[in-house]
Amino acid sequence: MSFDTTAHNRRMTYFDNHESVWLFGYGSLIWKADFDYLERRPASIRGWTRRFWQGSHDHRGTPEAPGRVVTLVPDDDAVCHGMAYRIPPRVFEPLDVREKNGYLRVVTEMTFEDTPSAGSERVEGVVYLAGEDNAAYLGPADEAAIARQIAESHGPSGPNRDYLLNLAAALRELGFEDAHVFALERALLAD
Repeated sequence: MSFDTTAHNRRMTYFDNHESVWLFGYGSLIWKADFDYLERRPASIRGWTRRFWQGSHDHRGTPEAPGRVVTLVPDDDAVCHGMAYRIPPRVFEPLDVREKNGYLRVVTEMTFEDTPSAGSERVEGVVYLAGEDNAAYLGPADEAAIARQIAESHGPSGPNRDYLLNLAAALRELGFEDAHVFALERALLAD
């Protein structure tokens, strides 16, 4: 699959004719909601874990020196916490461009985390995933090596380190634990 997934995502018709769609954000979509949304709620999805295994050639790095951003990798026992946004379908047009570097729209079930009986209110929505078959996928690496790459990378959207630090701060603010993100944050700040 090529780097630019915009055209592929625009062919998704699953949510056509819906007035609104829930979008699950687990990376920069948690702390940088630069799009119109109707509602925002803390949420989670099961069976996925967040990892800094996706290359960023267009936002937090360059084609010659990609940064690292998060994607989700399958893990049957995992729960990934993030933010859900109820959006009008027209918002997918700019989001497809923002998430074009290997991410595909995928239908998922999410659970809201802000209800008295958390875990009981579930809805179907969309998440952008970058699988290992996309051209920007970097895959696993030693945490120290990932932190070093993040520390050295910079792209049109700014330093890669800001992405990691903003994500860690947003997760902390929401009260969500993420061992991978927090370990990379510690490694980055230790340098």
